[in-house]
Amino acid sequence: MNIPNNLKYTKEHEWIKIDGNYATIGITDFAQSELGDIVFIEFLKKNEKCEIGDTIATIEAVKTVADLYAPLAGTVYEFNLNLEDAPESVNSDPYNNGWIAKIKLDEKFDSSDLLSSKDYEDLIK
Repeated sequence: MNIPNNLKYTKEHEWIKIDGNYATIGITDFAQSELGDIVFIEFLKKNEKCEIGDTIATIEAVKTVADLYAPLAGTVYEFNLNLEDAPESVNSDPYNNGWIAKIKLDEKFDSSDLLSSKDYEDLIK
């Protein structure tokens, strides 16, 4: 299972790459393997403020449908529109081409509830 050390994670199986006041978000390798073949992603909250836990996208797979939750508060400013034509990128490359959303974080964002790669690895064992 691929769990990059340079990312943060949530208990809902999302990964977060924080760069200053911006965060890129996707689902983990573990999550995509559990969902199966991803066939569609619906983007919900572009240019809207979101709070932690708000649904910002819906992921439809052959097996099930799952929500992507905002792991931090801020404003969703970009979605990976390449996923409209190639949602399978989330399966084949979840940490690079399969990213789903980008959030401009609130000035005083708190990432203390996010998991390290080691904590996430322990969670999925």
